[in-house]
Amino acid sequence: MRSATPAARRYLRRFFPVMLAYCGALFFSTWAIRAWEPQGATLVALAVLPALPILGVLLVIGLYIHEEADEYLRRRAVSGMMVGLGTMLSFFTVWGFLEDAGVVGHIPAYWTFVVWCVGWGVAEIAQSLRDRRELAGGGR
Repeated sequence: MRSATPAARRYLRRFFPVMLAYCGALFFSTWAIRAWEPQGATLVALAVLPALPILGVLLVIGLYIHEEADEYLRRRAVSGMMVGLGTMLSFFTVWGFLEDAGVVGHIPAYWTFVVWCVGWGVAEIAQSLRDRRELAGGGR
């Protein structure tokens, strides 16, 4: 296994604390809304709280792309993100029309980030498998 680049190591050092903050914010926010039944600005603040670390994740990803000196790894990450974006847009476009027709129920908007991440993850796995195959001599 090849070692991670300095940019990838910085990415991981940034990513995990932000995701821990997300988990904490999500659990706290969900609990507080149910337990306290807040209204007004307090409800808005608690509802938005879990989104803030997600915005942090997007910043961490952007910093990785900016800092990654290896052009191949940067292109590969961006390609994976584009597959994730295409997956997200395709899924929610089709879902939106199905929802408008009354065929399916509503999906909360925060699932867009999850679908993007899943699409990106699948693309990363596919690229890794392709790279391994090519390194093993099974390339085109």
